[in-house]
Amino acid sequence: MKTPVFTRARGEVVGCSIGLALAAGILASCGHGRTESACEEQYGVGETTTPRTGVVRAGFQVSQPPEWVATEAPLLTDHVQVTSRQRFVRAGESYFNADASWIIFQAVPVPADAGQDPSPFYAMYVARLVRDGSGRIVGTDEPFEVSPPRSANTCGWFHPTEPGRILYASTIGEPAGDERAGFQVGTNRYRWAFPAEMEIVTQVVRPMVLTFDAATRAMCGTDYLASPVFSREGYDAECSYDASGRFILYANVDPAKTSPGGRADADIFIFDTRTGRHHTIVEAPGYDGGPFFSPDGRSICYRSDRAGNDLLQIFIADLRFEKGPDGVPIPVGIEREYQVTDNKAVNWAPYWHPSGRYLVYGTSEVGHTNYEVFAVEIDRDLLARGRASDLRRRRLTHAAGADVLPVFSHDGSLMMWTSQRGPTVEGEERSSSQVWIARWSGSPLDREWRE
Repeated sequence: MKTPVFTRARGEVVGCSIGLALAAGILASCGHGRTESACEEQYGVGETTTPRTGVVRAGFQVSQPPEWVATEAPLLTDHVQVTSRQRFVRAGESYFNADASWIIFQAVPVPADAGQDPSPFYAMYVARLVRDGSGRIVGTDEPFEVSPPRSANTCGWFHPTEPGRILYASTIGEPAGDERAGFQVGTNRYRWAFPAEMEIVTQVVRPMVLTFDAATRAMCGTDYLASPVFSREGYDAECSYDASGRFILYANVDPAKTSPGGRADADIFIFDTRTGRHHTIVEAPGYDGGPFFSPDGRSICYRSDRAGNDLLQIFIADLRFEKGPDGVPIPVGIEREYQVTDNKAVNWAPYWHPSGRYLVYGTSEVGHTNYEVFAVEIDRDLLARGRASDLRRRRLTHAAGADVLPVFSHDGSLMMWTSQRGPTVEGEERSSSQVWIARWSGSPLDREWRE
């Protein structure tokens, strides 16, 4: 495997999934790897390789940090790029494990041969984060590819209580290519695809397990190959666990609801891993997907194209529960739904802050050629009165190129997202999408929104 670029920064820079495909016109990049000299030329840095570990570390001090370093402070600081164009044609849609020691992400690797075309599909990877003596993230160890060969993959997630276990969506084999029509913005040639072979799978990552102590290893399973969690007709993906690991939130495209050549109709479900039952949660016309449980497990956030106008809006819903035979409350539907955005933009990939007080999401509100990350407070009183436009919002990212797919670590100290703010490669019009992490300090935002 090729060595990944490893970056180290103090507010400075070095160096098709469902989530990424929406902004593919912005995020897509082609060509071959960035050279060290190109990196030095753009940022005045040099890279050194540590042969024993196979990790590339960047030793530098940037003389002129980009303007966004100051603009994004004090909310985002200590920016670091943790995947590289040298290693991946593009990478993104990443998530932390429970203690933010590992990340899972999808990526298209740079081909081994210079004349070879990159894979048309994303593979799934996990990587251990590396920190310096002060605890600041400086990069990753060598990423491990975990998905089956030649498969299409998306939407990775870590099990919250079983160390080393992951969840993601995979075709397991090579897709047939007769994909259903997906979401498309106007006449843009980039669209989401919903391959019917896509299944939600789980497996234990052996390289992760080998890093655990003996007591933790004893808790891990040995199913190292991807296997479906369940099997049903149509596309199943956009999956995540609740905090207990019992319930899986996901989106399904039912072939029976989609006419040949028509737009796929995705709905949101919850799968109970204990009983094997599927509960319909959101069933509205058009696409509804990208759901996540709130930190307290009482609500979900998601995106919807139910208006049928080639835009996406953000929604939240309070779940309805029924007591199961074992006395555990089972989410079986929604009590109330709230629309959080109502504009002429594409708003997507909402994600909860651990406090549950606000969401972060990517939006084309600034412009359809430059998606940015925004935060929006969740005030149910305003939402219940239909006053979503009165919710307080804050733009968080300010770099050229797309900034999308924001997520938080479980303790809220880090934000990770997919960005095009890195250096460009000769022959490419824009920077490739890669994974970035920054320290999150929400205190100024909390103080501002309490006033």
